[in-house]
Amino acid sequence: MKQYFLLLAILFCSLNMSAQKTREITLGEAIALARTQSVDAAVALNELKTAYWEYRTFRADLLPEVNFTGTLPSYGKQYNSYQNEDGSFTFVRSNKLGLNGALSIDQNIWFTGGKISLSSSLDFVKQLGANGMKQFMSVPIGLQLTQPVFGVNNLKWNRRIEPVRYDEAKAEFIIATETVTMNTITYFFNLLQAKEVLATARQNQVNADHLYEVAGAKREMGQISENELLQLKLAALKARAAVTDAESNLNANMFRLRSFLGLTDEQILEPVVPGSAPDIKMEYNQVLNKALQRNSFAYNIRRRQLEADCEVATARGNLRSIDLFANVGYTGLNKEISSAYKNLLDNQVVEVGVKIPILDWGKRRGKVRVAKSNREVTLSKIRKEQMDFDQDVFLLVEHFNNQAQQLSIAVEADKIAQKRYKTSIETFLIGKINTLDLNDAQTSKDDARQKHINELYWYWYYFYQLRSLTLWDFQNNTPLEADFDDVIHS
Repeated sequence: MKQYFLLLAILFCSLNMSAQKTREITLGEAIALARTQSVDAAVALNELKTAYWEYRTFRADLLPEVNFTGTLPSYGKQYNSYQNEDGSFTFVRSNKLGLNGALSIDQNIWFTGGKISLSSSLDFVKQLGANGMKQFMSVPIGLQLTQPVFGVNNLKWNRRIEPVRYDEAKAEFIIATETVTMNTITYFFNLLQAKEVLATARQNQVNADHLYEVAGAKREMGQISENELLQLKLAALKARAAVTDAESNLNANMFRLRSFLGLTDEQILEPVVPGSAPDIKMEYNQVLNKALQRNSFAYNIRRRQLEADCEVATARGNLRSIDLFANVGYTGLNKEISSAYKNLLDNQVVEVGVKIPILDWGKRRGKVRVAKSNREVTLSKIRKEQMDFDQDVFLLVEHFNNQAQQLSIAVEADKIAQKRYKTSIETFLIGKINTLDLNDAQTSKDDARQKHINELYWYWYYFYQLRSLTLWDFQNNTPLEADFDDVIHS
């Protein structure tokens, strides 16, 4: 029975391996997949959509709004108190049916902060029971104005702040896309490094086994010592262990990349070593200027300055409050609906509300000073962040320019180390060098290959980090842009 289950397990594993398909993938292909299928890209897109609809909501506040309000119907059967002419109270029974509806067009006035409404309404009341009366009241046209006199104009401030906030969100979306690219580069090169390590480990195992066989023959002829033979046997065992570790590391990194790209487990990814890196020299002032023009940091600074100024204006407006309310129109009353729109009467109301603190123990003026202090704190933080931002750009440019040189050196060192190792094997086989020299050549070869892949990773990582800071494509010398309408409605 145990043999039966073992056979089934082996069969299942073989079928699973055969179901997997090998797929070569370049760095460019991985980046393209990550930008469309990764969870990080989906999060960035949803954040952009949230900012877009917030901006659309603000824009809607500037447009006319048409509203209908009504009670259809209103019924009441109850007793209410009623005061007689002599001052005494009695209770009278009310049994009525009412209907009312109003249509209005409302428009915010952004440059004054007020609101104007054009409305038309119709009310109907019918007394139920014997000898019940009915009556219509119409307001064919009414014009209403609400205007704060000294209060803060929030709509005007929002008109300055919200476009900056949306521009900031659009820049952050492109930055997030570049961040997805940098994460892809990390996962891709981790897998590539693991692949190279496994390939090196397997080659080293083949070489170690071959050298041990050759050494065994030499030992029989007395050309090498027992100690050297044991060293080569130990090297062969270490090579086998290195292959096992490398395979486990490769599988782990392949799982991470597949998961990040949203690929299925049926695909075995074979990362392709990127070709030659573009020969680009970065200039600090040019990079800084583009970063200050296009990065979301610039919009973030502007937005926070405006918000701080708005807080001060709000605190000052709260020192005193005067509101103007005006309502003009016509009203008609009649038992018939058609007659309710004839013989119209003037209906005019003008109110001015005032709230001026006489004694508040300096509370409102204190709030003004707090708002001013908060603005100074914000401006100080912005200056510090600006200095840090400039420094980060400078260091990143230095790192990138230095990395180009490091990559060139690493490529050359890799070629030399590979050639030296091949020569060392040939020299060992003819007995001109010992095992220590051979092991040193192998270690140097492995280190040089890993150094090459690592320097290549940092080159592309710094390159895309500069793109994310400047929102500029330095290879094509074009700005990084997106069709936001197409992206949002996709």
